[in-house]
Amino acid sequence: MTKFSVIDNRPEDAKEGRFEIHLDGQTAFAEYRLLESGILFPHTVVPPAFEGKGVGSALVRHALGVAREKGMKVIPVCTFFASYIAKHPEFHDLVHPDYRKALGI
Repeated sequence: MTKFSVIDNRPEDAKEGRFEIHLDGQTAFAEYRLLESGILFPHTVVPPAFEGKGVGSALVRHALGVAREKGMKVIPVCTFFASYIAKHPEFHDLVHPDYRKALGI
């Protein structure tokens, strides 16, 4: 499995940001918003040249690791996040209770 360097691009004290992977002058990213109820992931973008190479999965794994480390519940509005979580039971416990039924967990 290829390791990618993920950075958290969020201005200090901001409630929203992006986890990013920079490759060959392009940026893959997963947007997030910090809420009282958890961390919401609305959108993920992977440039076409990097699709199918594990870049999106690396973003999701990193983001979920941060959520676990900080004790945040995950609100996976992004279909890529939702699909990834549904397929990986080790992350089911992170999903906000209000979103579990939608993921079938």
